[in-house]
Amino acid sequence: MTTVAQNEQRAGRMQVHEVRGGGGLRLHVREWGRVDGPPILFIHGWSQNHLCWARQYESTLVDEFRLVAYDLRGHGMSEAPLGPEHYTDGTLWADDVAAIADELGLERLVLVGWSYGAFVICDYVRRYGQERIAAIDFVEGAVKLGEAAFGTLIGPGFLDHFVDATADDLPTNIQAMRSFVRACAVKPVPEADLETAVCWNVVVPAAVRANLGARELDDDDVLRALEVPLLVTHGREDSVVLPAMAEHVLATCPTAEASWYEGVGHLPHLEEPERFNRELAALVRRARA
Repeated sequence: MTTVAQNEQRAGRMQVHEVRGGGGLRLHVREWGRVDGPPILFIHGWSQNHLCWARQYESTLVDEFRLVAYDLRGHGMSEAPLGPEHYTDGTLWADDVAAIADELGLERLVLVGWSYGAFVICDYVRRYGQERIAAIDFVEGAVKLGEAAFGTLIGPGFLDHFVDATADDLPTNIQAMRSFVRACAVKPVPEADLETAVCWNVVVPAAVRANLGARELDDDDVLRALEVPLLVTHGREDSVVLPAMAEHVLATCPTAEASWYEGVGHLPHLEEPERFNRELAALVRRARA
């Protein structure tokens, strides 16, 4: 691990790390808050990056917790090879999480996975088990991917944009990602935040977006075996990962409990950040008590 930058933030220093993940791929990792605080690892979704957690790492959460977020392989400032072999093997995704936890010394951590991030958490648990985990928060989390899930568990907010988002044509990609970002939000989100979100979506190569979508995934085996608390945070109006996905998780996982957000879409951590942060803090305290 190499610390490559440090900047002042509201609680101590923000640190930027380079961690070598699965297959030696370079991952961009940032942390905020108390170095000795309970660790929370934030894992973003398809075509996003660590900036989606700004309402968390710029909040009072930094006064109590150690907040860590990274750019998934192929996203943001992490290394982005185009070959599908870098994205279709669940072991690599699991190794990424393990490498970050090892290098930063994260023990009894809480994993927060937004959308596709839930797949990554399940990849990790399947390979490495639950011993290092205190709790999990699925934020609009997806646990099934493939034809059987399309239209029933994964909705038009994703499906209507996937083809253009993976096309070999930049203007088409830009238009698709502008529309996709708008589809994610139901409650008003500041225009500057939406513009920034379009930017971080567009920097992801279209081939990488396609490779993530090519996986066939069913994480019911992981859900049934979970012993740590699982908070299912889901917007009732989400058109990307449908509420039916959350209902399936709740019915399958014995430790799952729901936090439904009325009138909220795919972005509860941005649409209602105060409530989201409060509930996340409560989960961490309860899990580590």
